[in-house]
Amino acid sequence: MRLKTIAVAALCLLTATNAFAQGSHRVRGYTRQDGTYVAPHVRTNPNSTRTDNWSTRGNVNPYTGREGTKSAYEPYSSARTRPNKTPDTTYQSPY
Repeated sequence: MRLKTIAVAALCLLTATNAFAQGSHRVRGYTRQDGTYVAPHVRTNPNSTRTDNWSTRGNVNPYTGREGTKSAYEPYSSARTRPNKTPDTTYQSPY
């Protein structure tokens, strides 16, 4: 029984160490311009690659346990990308 407890503790420590080795930071909750509230969360530090992001296929978010679903090699579709505004058009939020 004691060996099982030690093994579980070691596994938890290894998982936590791996999560922090990537480099992550907490993001405070905020309200978007369109009024949507974004809850506080943890995300990886920005860098020049997508292969180590938690949302990329093959990776698992250590905080939520969710597997990544996005391709590292295809462009992300981003809600932040807004069309060029002209007097004739109005930006419509996707939310």
